[in-house]
Formats: sequence, structure tokens, C-alpha cells
Amino acid sequence: MKFPSLTETGRRRKLEPTMRTVVMVLSAAFAIWVVHSNLFVIADPLIQGILFISGIFTILFMAIGATSRAPDRIPFYDWFLTALSLACGVYFYMTSDAIADRISLLDTFTADQMFFGSALLFLTIEATRRTTGLGLTGVVMLFLIYNLFGYLLPPPFGHRVSEFSYLLDILVFTTDGLFGVPIQVVASYVFLFVMFGTFLAKAGGGDFFFNLAALITGRARGGPAKIAIISSGLYGTMSGSPTSDVVATGSITIPVMKRLGYRARFAGAVEVAASTGGSAMPPIMGSAAFIMAEYSGISYNSIVLAALVPALLYYTGVFAQVHLRSVKYDLRPSEEEVPSAKETFRTGWVFLLPIIGIVTALVLGYSPTFTAGVGVLVTVLASMILKETRLSLWQMVEGFGTTTLQILPVAGACAAAGLVIGGLSMTGLGMKSANVILNISNAEPFLTLVIAAIVTIILGLGMPTPSAYILAAVLVGPALAKLGFPVLPSQMFLLYYAILSALTPPIAVAAIAASAIADEDPFKIAFSAVRLAIVGFLLPFAFVWNPGILLELGALANAIAVVGAFAGAIAIAASMEGLIKTQLQGWERVVLPLAAVGAVSPYLLVASLCILLIVGLIARQIVFTASEGRVNKV
Repeated sequence: MKFPSLTETGRRRKLEPTMRTVVMVLSAAFAIWVVHSNLFVIADPLIQGILFISGIFTILFMAIGATSRAPDRIPFYDWFLTALSLACGVYFYMTSDAIADRISLLDTFTADQMFFGSALLFLTIEATRRTTGLGLTGVVMLFLIYNLFGYLLPPPFGHRVSEFSYLLDILVFTTDGLFGVPIQVVASYVFLFVMFGTFLAKAGGGDFFFNLAALITGRARGGPAKIAIISSGLYGTMSGSPTSDVVATGSITIPVMKRLGYRARFAGAVEVAASTGGSAMPPIMGSAAFIMAEYSGISYNSIVLAALVPALLYYTGVFAQVHLRSVKYDLRPSEEEVPSAKETFRTGWVFLLPIIGIVTALVLGYSPTFTAGVGVLVTVLASMILKETRLSLWQMVEGFGTTTLQILPVAGACAAAGLVIGGLSMTGLGMKSANVILNISNAEPFLTLVIAAIVTIILGLGMPTPSAYILAAVLVGPALAKLGFPVLPSQMFLLYYAILSALTPPIAVAAIAASAIADEDPFKIAFSAVRLAIVGFLLPFAFVWNPGILLELGALANAIAVVGAFAGAIAIAASMEGLIKTQLQGWERVVLPLAAVGAVSPYLLVASLCILLIVGLIARQIVFTASEGRVNKV
């Protein structure tokens, strides 16, 4: 018999109708407060962070049970944690003036400050365990232990003695810890963009994007797999979570692929690779991009512009491999009725208005918070145009409430990341880890990048993307900065590997989610997904070497870099899959990857020659197969 374990993540409760309504209304009220505090009030960041965390935890302990086998009825201990969370919020709000006036590390704590500060620290650890499991919680506990007892370690990892009150002061009573950048970003940009995605889905935007993907590729060979790629990318940029993307779109695409004869392993891998890339797809890119903007000092608009080409390259690589394999194995198009353009846009055109609104606001230079607010407002107004998309009053309440419930795991993860960051700044471990990485790599740039990629993937195993990126930014980022790598390419490098950790074995959380739908071994799905996403694993090295891929150079250099990158992505896909029905010759499989490397070179002549070589090799293969009569037109 399996007993419930506190090392598991908690389960989302299926509350009885009355209690579900109460929680939904409370969640909606909290979401409205977040909108008001972001768009209409200039609040102290510390107090706003405290109120946000306390409100989130109040709802979290009602909505998420302690273990995977927790009862649907809320037990007394969760009522206690709910009340304690609320009490912390009330206390810190009532004493906000005293907290703002106290001098950190000099003023001693009162008994009540010590109690409520310790309570909030405990609540954060428990909320992290329930929402993300043992992985991130273990990391947090490890750092807390290091902060308290690291003085016992020899140099260079030892530090001065840290009393608990000193630790509590930094982590809870300043904006350097729990209420630092991660939670401030979640309480503003991320919350509002998740709200945008929620309202868009409530009005039927998800169906429109799926139908749009089906319209574009549904009648092509391998149509269902291509539908999965496009729809998952469109959905993933709003959700920012590969796992939730797999569940949302994969529940439709994976069964269709299997029904048409696709192997379960391949069907799951396509969905995982496509869903993972959504977190890198502008304009929203999930919450990590907002955090990057805060850490790097680069505007969110600049990050979105720089991320556009790499995201398209990632999907080009996945799409090209799927297409080539579909032709090679004669994978049929969907037998489902593909909607016509008239059917797709008859009501779906209204969902283009919020996207236009967001892009316009970004181009005009408005802040991400204001841009997200515009997206939500335009979505609600656009939904009112047609009867089929019109949101009722209760659907709006559900839209607000569902946003809060969807943000619970992200808030738990980012609150925990704030504890880690506070501990790192307090002990200086971030710079020490950078020195260790540079010593291992002997400060050799390429080897340092390889180590940075491996460490970031390991940090991200089993963790949400924002947490993985934050840990990588504070632990690995300083090493890249010491070697003189530019800020934007190096931070984008870390973000990509934090995203890709979702499909990387041995944990591969996105593959685990797909395995339940595909009824296949998650390890098999994960390894196949890594193969499909191979361009994504190589891409960060390319744009660090040649920032023109991020549109960071002059017009000519940018143009050649982009063309070379797309040629390289197709060359890598062709080398992995072969072309059409014939296999590439051995020498071609060697030359194509080498040519792909040259195509992304910052040296314009080398890049141009390699682009021509790739085009020539692919053209040769197509002409050869055509002459043999073995080309199946798609």
C-alpha cells in the first residue's frame, strides 16, 4: 500500500460546489486587487509584495492539498495555515510604517515581528513544497542550511556567522529576499499576462488558434503533428508553462495522431517539443522573460524583439524534422474535417484584436504592466462584439478567479527563488560559484558556455522555468559576465536552457505530462523530444557567437545571420532525418552540420559560402529523388 508522502506535490482539490464558489469569488476579488494595485496605485514594493504573498497563500492552502492523496474537503490544519497566511498579511499591513522605518540589521526584532516573520518563512517553504514538489523545496532548504551553518565550511565556500534573526531580516523584511524581483514580477507583469491568456481562453481564443493551425497545416502530410506544433506555440506563449501547454493542447493532438497511425512515442514527443518552445515565443514568452528584463536592465520590448528570430528558428527545426519524417514514413494528413478559412475567421477574427493591441502597446513603448492591462481590456471588449464569444458576468468572475488559481504554482516557485537569491546575496555564494566555474573551464569561453548549459539544465530539472532561470542567472550568470559575454545574449542563453530542461531526461516534466495522454514511457518520449528539439539545444551557442541572430548588429550582418541561421536549422533537421524517402549519403550527413556551423558564423564571407553549400546539397538531394520518382508532394 502506498502512503501519502510530504515529498510529493499537493493535489488541486475538487471542492464541493458551495466551497468552490467561495474560493472562486475570493480568488476573483484578489485578482481585481492585483489589477487595481498595479494600474491605479503607486504602492511600496515591500508592502505590495507582502500583501500579494499573504493573499496568494490564503487561497493556496484552501485550493491545494498537502499531498497527492489529500482529501477534497479542507482539513483543520489547512484552515489553520489559511488563517495564519491571512493573519500575516493583516499584521504586516497594520505595522507597515514601523517596518518601513526600521533599519535593517541594526534594529532588533520585537517578539511579534519575529513570530510573523518566521511564520511567513515557514508558509513559503510549505507552499513551495505543495506547488513544485521536493526538488525546489530541497534547494531552498539546502541554501537556508548553508546560510546558517556555512561558517563551518573552509574557504572559499565558508562565510561569516549568520544568526537566524540576521537571515530573517534579509529574507523577509527587505526586498532582497522573499519580496525581491521574482515575486514583484509575478505580482505585476506575469499576473496580468496570465489574466490576458485566461480571458482569451474563456472567450474561445484557444479554439480559434487551434482551428487556425488546422487551417494552415491540417491537409498536409503529417498534418496533425504540424497542427500540434503551431497550436502549441501559439498557446505556449500565453501559458509560459510547457507542462500546462502539453495538457491543454496535447489532450487533443496526441489522440488524433495516434488514431491516424502515429507511434505513441512520436506523438508525445512532437507535443512536448512544440509545447516547450512556447515559453520562448514572443510576445509574452512566459514569466521568465519579465524577470530577465528586471535582472538585466534591458527593456522587455528589446528582449521580445531579440527573441523573435530564435523562437522561429526553434520551430523551424522541429517543423522541418516532423515534415521530413512524415514524408519518409508516408504519415497521412488528418482525416478530421479541416475548418475552412470562412469558418475559422467567422467568429475568430475578434481574437486578433487583443494580439494587435498588445503588439501596438509594446511598439509604442508602454510598460509590460500597462501592455498586459491593455490586452485584458481589449480581450473583454472584443468578446462583446459577437454573441458567440460574449463573456457573461460569471465567466468574467471565473476569468479573474482562474487567473489567481493558475498563478499559485508560479508564485510558490518565485517566492522560493527569492529566498535563494536573498541567501546568495547575503553570503556572496553567487560570485564564489562563478569563480569555481571559471576555474573548471580554465576561463575558456566555449567550455564555460558548455558548463553553463549543463548547470542550467540540471538546475531546471523538475523546476518551473522561472525558478530555473533565476537560479542560473545568479549562480552561472556572473561567470559569463566575467568573460565579457554581452548581457542580452548570455541571459538569453541561460533562459533557453532553463526552458529546455522541461523536456530533458531524466526528469522531463513535460514528457511526464505527455506520457499520461500518449500512454507511453515518459523516458522514450523525452529522448525523442530532445532529438526533435536539437536545434534548440544548439541555438544558444549560435546567437552568443553571432548576436546578429538576435538582431544586435547592423542591417547587413543581421540579414546574413538570420538567413544563415534558418539555413543551418534546416541543415541540422535534414541531417537528423534524411531528406524525402532517400537517406543522405554519409559524407552529406557530415558536411551538412559543419555547413550549419559555418552558416551562423559572424564572418560574412564564411557564412555566405556555407549558406550556398547548404542550398546546393538540399537542392541536389531533391533533384536526385525527383529523378528517381520518389518525391511525394505535400
